Amino acid sequence: MSDKENKINEEELAQATNEAEQVVDDAEIIGDEGDIEWNEETAEEVEESKVAQLEAALLQTEMRLKEQHDTVIRAKAEVENMRRRTEQEMSKARKFAINKFAEELLPVIDNLERAMQAADTESEVIKPILEGIEMTHKSFIDVVSKNGLKEINPEGEAFNPELHNAVSMVESPDHEANTVTVVLQKGYELNGRVVRPAMVMVAK
Repeated sequence: MSDKENKINEEELAQATNEAEQVVDDAEIIGDEGDIEWNEETAEEVEESKVAQLEAALLQTEMRLKEQHDTVIRAKAEVENMRRRTEQEMSKARKFAINKFAEELLPVIDNLERAMQAADTESEVIKPILEGIEMTHKSFIDVVSKNGLKEINPEGEAFNPELHNAVSMVESPDHEANTVTVVLQKGYELNGRVVRPAMVMVAK
């Protein structure tokens, strides 16, 4: 075989070898790409699973936060209601702390008024005494008024069972029916609460 023919055979062999190596390389590339595609799909599934878990955890956290928020709101409302009730009770306690004391003062006021009504205003001897009684009575009324005690003297007014105690019904052409004609004993209220109702006579 000539040198020329040997050279041709060597070139053909080299070409064939190159072609074979190219085929192998192409096969490896395809295999690698398949592996890459499989890995990407798996990673995507794992990512989706993680996202789902995170979303579930977030939902649970939001639910717990909502429950805690509701609990805080209820506790705050309870504290506010308790504070309001406490303030109301303290206010009532301040307003009516002297209720018992006021009840015990009423007979003293009644006696002073009876003394003024019974006194002989024409007597020069009685006048200084009467003035002293009037001043004492006025001082009593001023003091109890400052502390919320107010008299109930409803003569000529419509009868009110919440404030008045009717001891009798009388015929009275000068008054309309259900009108207080005579106040037998004044009543008193302390900051809007009746300490003693007025004793009255009412027209039929």
